[in-house]
This record gives sequence, C-alpha cells and structure tokens, in this order.
Amino acid sequence: MAKTAQGAKYRGSIHDFPDFDASQDAEALYTAMKGFGSDKEAILELITSRSNRQRQEVSQSYKSLYGKDLIADLKYELTGKFERLIVGLMRPLAYSDAKEIKDALSGIGTDEKCLIEILASRTNEQIHQLVAAYKDAYERDLEADIIGDTSGHFQKMLVVLLQGTREEDDVVSEDLVQQDVQDLYEAGELKWGTDEAQFIYILGNRSKQHLRLVFDEYLRTTGKPIEASIRGELSGDFEKLMLAVVKCIRSTPEYFAERLFKAMKGLGTRDNTLIRIMVSRSELDMLDIREIFRTKYEKSLYNMIKNDTSGEYKKALLKLCGGDDDAAGQFFPEAAQVAYQMWELSAVARVELKGTVRAANDFNPDADAKALRKAMKGLGTDEGTIIDIVTQRSNAQRQQIRQTFKSHFGRDLMADLKSELSGDLARLILGLMMPPDHYDAKQLKKAMEGAGTDEKALIEILATRTNAEIQAINEAYKEDYHKSLEDALSSDTSGHFKRILISLATGNREEGGENRDQAREDAQEIADTSSGGDKASMETRFMTILCTRSYPHLRRVFQEFVKMTNYDVEHVIKKEMSGDVRDAFVAIVQSVKNKPLFFADKLYKSMKGAGTDEKTLTRIMVSRSEIDLLNVRREFIEKYDKSLHKAIEGDTSGDFMKALLALCGGED
Repeated sequence: MAKTAQGAKYRGSIHDFPDFDASQDAEALYTAMKGFGSDKEAILELITSRSNRQRQEVSQSYKSLYGKDLIADLKYELTGKFERLIVGLMRPLAYSDAKEIKDALSGIGTDEKCLIEILASRTNEQIHQLVAAYKDAYERDLEADIIGDTSGHFQKMLVVLLQGTREEDDVVSEDLVQQDVQDLYEAGELKWGTDEAQFIYILGNRSKQHLRLVFDEYLRTTGKPIEASIRGELSGDFEKLMLAVVKCIRSTPEYFAERLFKAMKGLGTRDNTLIRIMVSRSELDMLDIREIFRTKYEKSLYNMIKNDTSGEYKKALLKLCGGDDDAAGQFFPEAAQVAYQMWELSAVARVELKGTVRAANDFNPDADAKALRKAMKGLGTDEGTIIDIVTQRSNAQRQQIRQTFKSHFGRDLMADLKSELSGDLARLILGLMMPPDHYDAKQLKKAMEGAGTDEKALIEILATRTNAEIQAINEAYKEDYHKSLEDALSSDTSGHFKRILISLATGNREEGGENRDQAREDAQEIADTSSGGDKASMETRFMTILCTRSYPHLRRVFQEFVKMTNYDVEHVIKKEMSGDVRDAFVAIVQSVKNKPLFFADKLYKSMKGAGTDEKTLTRIMVSRSEIDLLNVRREFIEKYDKSLHKAIEGDTSGDFMKALLALCGGED
C-alpha cells in the first residue's frame, strides 16, 4: 500500500487484504487460468482486493511455485481492456508509469496527453522511481527518449519536470512570491512575444505551497487568473502542459477528477486514460477524486463508470473506485475540505468583476439614432448596423439613444425595433435596449404569465441580484405592471418556495462583513436542523439564514459548517430537500460561493444536448454583459475546457449568433 505522510489519513480506495497469504493467492490464480478458458471473475476479484505490495508478493510466489511469469500468463488468458487493466494493476506504480510512457513514445506519433498527465502530476519521489524503473525495464534513458520524441518549449518543460527537483519547503518568502508574480507578468502580459523560459523555470521548480500563493497574488495584481495568461501567451502542447501543471499545483485530485470526466463524457470512452488513472490513483487519492468528481459534476464517478463501461472491465473498475457517492451515507470527510477550497480560492471577494460591454468612446447619440432609423427605413432591415450599435454601447448610452430617437423622429425606438426584428434576435436586442431593472421585471413577469410558471427563471434572478438591484426591480415592476412583485409571487407560487422568493424579493439581505461568532452559531443551527427533525422547520431555518445574511458572512458560515460536519452545505441541501425549494437554496449557495461560475453553469446547460434554451441564454448574456460576463467567460473555459465564444458559435446561428458573440466580447 502507498505510504502516507506522517499523521495524514490514507486516501486510497484499495487497502491491504486482511489475512493475506501470497502462496494461497498464487494457487487460486493458477487454478483460475488452468485448463480450457479462464475464471475471469475469480481473477478480477482477487487482484482488485489486494494492495500493490501484496500483488508483488503474489507474483513472486507464483514464479516460485510454478516457474512461470504471472503477468505473461494473465496476458495470455485475458484480452482487450480488461487485460490492460489487470496487467496494469500487477505492475508496481513506477513500472506501470514507465510502460505508459514507453507506449506514448512508441510507434507513429506521440501520445502527448499521456506524457503531460504523468509528468505534471507526479511527486519528486515518484519521478525518481519512474526514471529508475524505465531504465531497468527498457535499458534506455527516459530523458534521452523524451528529447528524441518531442521538441521546443514543450520538450524543455518535460525535461525540467523529469529532474524531480521541485522545491518541497513549505516556508514561503513573501518577497519571492511578489518577485515571481512580477517576473511572470513581465514575461507574458507586458512583453511583445512571450519569455517562455520564465514560465518554465518558475512553474517547473517552485514548491506547491509557494506557487499557490503566487497564483493568488497574480490574480490580485493583474485581475487575471494565471490560467488566462497561459492561454493567452502560450500555445499547443506546451500550453496544455503548463495548464496541467497549474491544475495539479492547485489540486491534484481535482485534476484527475476532470481527466476522468473527460475520458467518459460524450461519444466513446478514452479507455487508456480511464485505466491509467484508476490504476495509478487507487492507492493514493481515489477517495478525494471521487468526492471532487461528485461535487464538480453532480454525479458519482461510480455511476459514470457503470453507465460507460461493461463486463468484467466494468466490474474491475468499480472495485477500484471503491464505492458509490450517490448512495446514502457515502461522503468522505477530508474531501469536504478540498471541495470547500475549490470555490474558496476563486471566491468573488478576491476577483474584480468585469463586464464585456463598456461605454463607447466618442459616443454620439444623434449619429446612432440616425443610423438606426436608416437601418430600419424602407424595404428590408439592416440587422448588422442594429447589432453593431446596440451591442457596442453601454445601457446608459442606449437610453440616451432612445430619447434622442424620439426627439428627432417622434417615434418609439423600441416599437420600431419590435416591428423590424423577430424571434431570438428581437428578444436579445429589445432586452439590451431596456434599463436592467425593467428588463429583470419583465423576465419575472414572463416567468409567471400563462399556464405554468418558469421557476428556474424566478430563482435565477431573485437568488443572484444585490439589494439595490432587487429594490430597483420592485419599483420597475410596480411602474410597468401596476402590481407589487410580492403580490405577483404570492398569487403564482406556494408553500416554502413562495416564502423563499418573497424573502429574496424584499431586498433586505444584510450587507456587512462576516461575524465569526454568529457564523459558528448559524452553521450549528443548520447542522442541527439538517441532522434530524421535520422537513418544514429545516427549510424555515435554512431560509432565515440563506436569504438574510450577507455574502461574506455566508461564505464563513459554509466554511464553519464544513469544519463542524465535514459536509458541504450544498450536498446537504441536495440530499435532504427536493423540488423548487432545493433548487432555490442551491442557487443561493452557488451564487454566494462563486456567482460567475453559477452563471457559467447556467449558460453551459442552456446550450448542451439537443436544442438550445434561447431564453436562458439571452437573459444571462443581456443581464451580465455589463456586470461580470468577462468573469463568467473565464469560469466557463476553466470548467468546461471550451470557450463561451466557441459554445455560442457551435450552438446558435445567423444574426442572433452575431449579436451574442458581440456581447461575449472575445475568444478565450
């Protein structure tokens, strides 16, 4: 079994088998492979129930008892993915890594993703063992083989990582942190062209603790996460390698959770990646990977494997996984802390919020009004001009254009646009032309109109707006519809869901900072109500805290809750509640944790799968364009490994797409 640091808990899913007898296991495997056919069930059951150390002893006993090589016999008896998985488990980790790298370098073409995954994620000690195992197994020098098969900055960074000389001292110099931030900034953002050597030296040699502080300080100093600068300054396999290094510095289990998700999502499974990770992490950090996987992708690793694989191969992978986190009671305490850190590191409080649409320089409302009138006059409509003007002006400037249009032509610009445009483009352009509070009021009205209520829209708006925004929406709603928002919500919703929405719609959330004593009390109260008692009182207590406390205070409450219970409050809500009440509370929690990420998720879901939810897509692009759409973009590419620009391009078309891309403001 892999060694753990002194005092650290073991986080693997595979343990030493109790009452282990290597000779007995060797005999059992020999019997399973003897005669015609083989007992695959017995082979997988035995090998996935032993630690790697024990498997090596079984291998030795097998050779002593039968004069045969166990791995050679397994290769002969088994086939395909199942064989690759079982044989991978039979090798010591360093030799398994060596074999993966040898395969990645052999034949036509190189599997750069495999090289990146292994060399970016291993510790100094694991790298040294890998280099020695490669030499022993193939009588070749790993560094020489990598130099012979790769090139450029990608090759240089791989060679640096191969040295296994990353600093390991946790004592960090603040001066050196500041210096490294400055050096990285000057090597990339401030330089014409990029000084790749600085990126290689700093990211390849500094300690993890030091680099985490560098990343935090880089964000504070430049307003950009280091990942955004890497994407902007580097390219190709070198860019992918550096991003993998950054991800592993931040959280190695999160990096592997993401790799596993990508290996199984979409059509076809990347089995080599799936096998390599499940084998290599089963005795290191599989429990943390599982917990982060469920937190990040809202499904268990176990269930995804179950739905994506089959036969003995599936059974063996599920044994390595070690449990289903969607099952009752399956939650790993230490990983809750990791889950908390995932969003605490990127909490909104540390990031400057930026929109993608800003006030136009040299703004001339007369010229814009005339250009819009010309675009709509006569036969046909010049949609391009309308899109260019409306998407490149701030909302305040658009209101001036409306006024000027009426003064010049005695016509209502909104009415003219409505008659000239249609469909999704009309909804988008008209939304941009409305003041934000009136736009939100209209979206709420539409969500409550007709048969059925659009609860998701109600939640999205009321759970994410500030007090000032909510108060402005209330006034706009009263002005436009001659009815209070509270009355409208009361007549269209019911029960606890109604109470939550009305509480949010008052716009009376506290606005101070955190109060640590109060936060501990709030966390304790949530913990007490969620561990027993009736559902109604639990929902009432959650509502009192989640709908009234300030964002900074709630962030502290969530942290205290994790410390007390080892559970993420979001997980508890999903487990204990249901329906619209659950969705409303989850939206509040996600908004408190990281509002741009909440909107990035909503945008992704509006475009994934068959069909597009144009209403949600339009509503978010309009409402966030001057607030935090740049931050939403960054969260989008970080989580989904695809830019918002590309997603819009692939999922929409025509003038609607052009207008959305203009609002998006750029390709990441």
